[in-house]
Amino acid sequence: MTSDLVIRPLAARDRDSWQPLWRAYLAFYETQVDGQVYDATFARYADPDNSDMRAWLAWQGDAALGLAHAIAHPHGWRVAPVTYLQDLFTVPQARGRGVARALIDAVYADADAAGRPAVYWLTQTGNATARALYDRIATPTDFMVYRRKTN
Repeated sequence: MTSDLVIRPLAARDRDSWQPLWRAYLAFYETQVDGQVYDATFARYADPDNSDMRAWLAWQGDAALGLAHAIAHPHGWRVAPVTYLQDLFTVPQARGRGVARALIDAVYADADAAGRPAVYWLTQTGNATARALYDRIATPTDFMVYRRKTN
């Protein structure tokens, strides 16, 4: 990792840096959302009083290199809430430099500080680049994800 990498919580002033990162993340997963979703999502993650939805940006100087979004929620099998790492993205030119790991570490630290030591996330089985990191720092499961069919 580069020594001048800074991970900090998303702030209201970060919209212009955050939006292209999230747009690129969504494009990676071949999806798009409308402007209303960008507005609502940013407002939720940038609100320092919203402890259930947290976000971080990775910075090197004035350049935003990546983002992480996490959602805290109750769990039926645990007393303590859990943390769902919903989105993790690093710009292609910064991959392999420890940015994603630093963002995950920020999510882990936030979860630990809030008494939510269980952290989980999903990725596509074919996402070999991400899975190379995830397989080193987390335990994979054999669960499938199903979604409600819509017409």
